[in-house]
Parts: sequence; C-alpha cells; structure tokens
Amino acid sequence: MTRLRGLYAITPNQLGTGIDLSAAVALALRGGAQLIQYRDKSTDLRRRLEQAAALRTLCRAAGVPLIINDDIELARLVGADGVHLGRDDADPAAARARLGPQALIGVSCYAAYARAEAARRAGADYVAFGSFFPSPTKPLAVRAGTELLRLARRELGLPVVAIGGITSENGRALVNAGADMLAVISAVFDR
Repeated sequence: MTRLRGLYAITPNQLGTGIDLSAAVALALRGGAQLIQYRDKSTDLRRRLEQAAALRTLCRAAGVPLIINDDIELARLVGADGVHLGRDDADPAAARARLGPQALIGVSCYAAYARAEAARRAGADYVAFGSFFPSPTKPLAVRAGTELLRLARRELGLPVVAIGGITSENGRALVNAGADMLAVISAVFDR
C-alpha cells in the first residue's frame, strides 16, 4: 500500500474565475502534495468524468494517488486509486467490493473515534478527523480535538488524516499530535 504521509490536497468545488483545475492540481503536485482528492459535489457527470480523468493522468505522471470524494462509481470509471467516504456514503466494505483489493479507501470520522474504529473494521485504509480549525469550506463543522489524533495514532494502526482550516501556521501542532497527513483545500487552492 502507498505510504500516506504529508500534504493531502483536496480540490475545491469551485476555483476562481479563469483558473484551470488541472493547472491548479499540477501546481499542488509540484509543491509536494502526496495525495490528491477530487471533490466535486455537482451533478454534472460529464464534467466530473472529464476532470477526474485529467487529474488521474496528472497524478499518475507524478506518482501520486488520486482518490475521488464520495463517488465509488466515478472512481471506478476513471480508474482512480480509490475513494474517500463521508457519513452519507457507502461503507468501506462496499467500496472495496466495487473497486477491488488494491483501492485506497478513506473515511471521514469527524470528531467520532467510534466511527474510526468501525471504519477500520470495515476495511478502511485511513481515517480522517476534523475540523480542527475554522474552515471556509465547512464553516459549521463540528470541531475535533487533538486528543483524537493521539488516540487514533496509538490504537488504530491506520494512517490518520487531519482536516479543517489547516494552514502552514497551524499544521505542525496536528502533525505533533499524530496526524500522518494534513488535508487542505483553501490553503492550497485559494491563491
């Protein structure tokens, strides 16, 4: 399995006017992103297929996994490396059955350690906790404490991702508390 450490860049639903998603992701890859998550909550399947396929090509060339947010079928169609699942998505076992044993499957656990334990039992490859700081992407998200990172690091035996309002100024504390990866949207793409 891919070693999960470092910057986990998540594409925003919308980029600024005149900014190309592929160009923005290429810059993130050059800047050191170790995992890219394509996140698009729209219903425009054609655009989503085109964008995800373009990002898959970029990521493969860079040797960086591409995962798809919430959409197992899109991940399968474009040959992505895996999927990231939230509260209202399929469970990791269903994703594994559809995408195969090699797929990288992550699960959002918010501020709930019990959800992380369930994700591990269901076959998740990593778990994500957050929001740790105020986030423009999800301003009403429940806050997670760094004790979750410490507990997960000690008990789960899975890579741990921190998300939510992370910047170059506040990320170090999360790594020190046990995060393997820092998932970032705004600090990478809102430039």
